[in-house]
Amino acid sequence: MPEEVLFKSESTQSREEIAALLQRVVDNLESGDAIDLKSGSESVTLTPPARPTFEVKAEREGPANSPGDLSVEFELEWPEDGGEESGESGELEIE
Repeated sequence: MPEEVLFKSESTQSREEIAALLQRVVDNLESGDAIDLKSGSESVTLTPPARPTFEVKAEREGPANSPGDLSVEFELEWPEDGGEESGESGELEIE
């Protein structure tokens, strides 16, 4: 399935700054409000449904058996028509 990037932002920030941005997402998810993403002249507003699919991925990028870049990705996904997906792979725990 082809992918269309609606918004992208990448910047180096402190853990505290990142936590504050993620907290805004958490607050909006809890209240059912839309999530407004803005950077410079780019912006997009998304309204996740009550039960989107939540994907968490940890990766190492680079050659095998040598130091590379580590990443953790958090993704909410849902059909654009407002339906719900059934992405079940076991209950996630984050400690």
